[in-house]
Amino acid sequence: QVQLAESGGGMVQAGGSLRLSCAAAGRNFNRYLMGWFRLAPGKEREFVASITDNGGSKYYAGSVQGRFAIARDNAKNTLYLQMNSLRPGDTAVYYCASRRSASLSTNARDYDTWGQGTQVTVSS
Repeated sequence: QVQLAESGGGMVQAGGSLRLSCAAAGRNFNRYLMGWFRLAPGKEREFVASITDNGGSKYYAGSVQGRFAIARDNAKNTLYLQMNSLRPGDTAVYYCASRRSASLSTNARDYDTWGQGTQVTVSS
């Protein structure tokens, strides 16, 4: 099992960019499918993006497709989320999560371990 810790959140103006990182402590990071989710006030937790264990396959929510990019560096045990063209609607706490499976999933219940989250605030 891995332990996850997000970083890189902050406040940015609309149209700006941020890169989130998720550091994984523990063994066998390269065996985990990884995902990013977000939680905004008054809304349910929302899938953002996921990536397979070797980085070969990626999947995005329609709302971020073309603006966000998920990546991982297994040598560094780190997951990334590059966020460009940010909008006020992207404001949320962003969480990384791991899943011990080869199958991509948008369902938060399929993920086993979660980080503590990092706040992203986009002003208009």
